[in-house]
Amino acid sequence: MATQKGKQEGNGKQASASLSDEQLLDLYTEMVNHRRFEESAARSYGMGRIYGFCHLHIGQEAIASGASLAMADGDMMVSAYRIHTMAISRGVTHQEAMDELFGRATGNVGGMGGSMHLFKPDNGFYGGWGLVGQQVPTATGLAFSNKYKENGAVVVCFMGDGAVHQGAIHESLNLASIWSLPIVYIVENNHYGMGTAVDRISSLPPIHRLGAAYDIDHGEFDGMDVLKTYDAISEAFERARSTSRPTFLEAHCSRFRGHSMSDPGKYRTRDQLAEEKSRDPIPTLAQTLVERGLLDDEKISAIDKAAKERMKKVLKAAEEAPWPDASEIHTNVFAEGGTNG
Repeated sequence: MATQKGKQEGNGKQASASLSDEQLLDLYTEMVNHRRFEESAARSYGMGRIYGFCHLHIGQEAIASGASLAMADGDMMVSAYRIHTMAISRGVTHQEAMDELFGRATGNVGGMGGSMHLFKPDNGFYGGWGLVGQQVPTATGLAFSNKYKENGAVVVCFMGDGAVHQGAIHESLNLASIWSLPIVYIVENNHYGMGTAVDRISSLPPIHRLGAAYDIDHGEFDGMDVLKTYDAISEAFERARSTSRPTFLEAHCSRFRGHSMSDPGKYRTRDQLAEEKSRDPIPTLAQTLVERGLLDDEKISAIDKAAKERMKKVLKAAEEAPWPDASEIHTNVFAEGGTNG
């Protein structure tokens, strides 16, 4: 990925070239687990086991896994509401995540957050935010804190293509540039903001050019390829560590389902969807690993079978998990010791 604006180039060596065989296999296994988790969530939603909103990351798993692998201890991740795979990549267990989707007391945040609000601060995962674009000021504030503390940590903040025209995002980019904050902003451009094609509502093709308005290095990468994703984000992280400057990236990707579980996705033709699925990041990585002698049909089948078996156990446990106690209804609604008046 060659960034634009300052034309700051890396040393020419791709970060993914240094990944071990074990790391590559772990990356593939994680993405398979992501896919099976999301498919299990989709089926459970259709059966009425999951309530409220539910936004799946099917097709975009490479972005979650590639970004998480690029992070170092102390780094932070902030996302919007399409977050299950990101939370799991940052250490939320499949069980904690599924229990939360089911609204159970054993869920990631006690069954009170649901699909859009998973958190794991101890592992640097700061949510999960349901209001469009409002996670960006939060992430920018975290980056300011890291710079103030001089702790060397970098923040990666995700947003959708439908969010980039929110005013809070522009304010955040302006401050990140003025204050030279160590943060990487990533737009997951799956080409549809809900059901509206991005080129119908944006005067910024390509979207990453928004960074130029705020004197921020910007670029784009193939978010359907986990190794290219890892390379692009690793380069941006290195820039943040070495120069304390932000980067604004655009990940070109596709979601294979509707915007949410209530969206049938009629705005895409079957041929469009088939073309997008032909670039599925999971078989793309599998093919690379087969060519390197790390995978074969038997191993691919075994990894997938294990993922499916794991999800069966996760779903059974989620079904049997307890509901939150009614006494918790006001927990985290009012401050401790505060008053309602």
